[in-house]
Amino acid sequence: MNLPNYITLSRIASIPVLIWILSGSFFNSQNGEKELAAAALFLLASITDGVDGYLARKRGQITAMGTLLDPLADKLMVTAAYVTLVQFNPRIVPAWVAVVIIGREFLVSGLRSIAASEGFTIEASDLGKFKMNVQIVSVIAAILEHRWQWWSLRALGLPFGLPIHSIAVWAIWFMLVVSLASAVDYFVGFWMKIHRRVERRQRRPFILRRRKRDAVAPAPVDASRS
Repeated sequence: MNLPNYITLSRIASIPVLIWILSGSFFNSQNGEKELAAAALFLLASITDGVDGYLARKRGQITAMGTLLDPLADKLMVTAAYVTLVQFNPRIVPAWVAVVIIGREFLVSGLRSIAASEGFTIEASDLGKFKMNVQIVSVIAAILEHRWQWWSLRALGLPFGLPIHSIAVWAIWFMLVVSLASAVDYFVGFWMKIHRRVERRQRRPFILRRRKRDAVAPAPVDASRS
């Protein structure tokens, strides 16, 4: 175990805490304590997603355990957040949204498993990384929208506010579009590699048979030795 792996494990450990905050009654929701605590925890856990990868690359501590735990922690965190939000704020996150997001994660995980069995990997695309950032914004906005539809910033000396409800709605829909687009992107990349692998396998028997015939062909007779 190294520091990047401990940070990844802390992200996994934050998942039941997030569910406890949103589902429990320890924090008061009347003054927004519950929403602020949950949003802050999710934001902090999301930041660790970049920190552990940066430290692993900088320190040269990229391990098999870290390679396994990092995407697993991301998927567990996102899945737990949307499933809990179905109960916590169903106006913004209906059940079908959670089904689409979870189904997308299962699809990408399945493609990566098949790719690994075929001897190649599917790396995270730029669209997939962007999708993760959009998911973070949508989850935080959906949490805060449970208490505030409009967040005034006058306490900070700013003469305007944030339309939390509009941000949450648009973030959820935009997240769905980006998630489906990234799933198609992963599938196209997977299919192209699998198609090339099948073509190579189809050519290989023909080449082997031709070489076999060449190997058993009779050698030419040297007239000078006869």
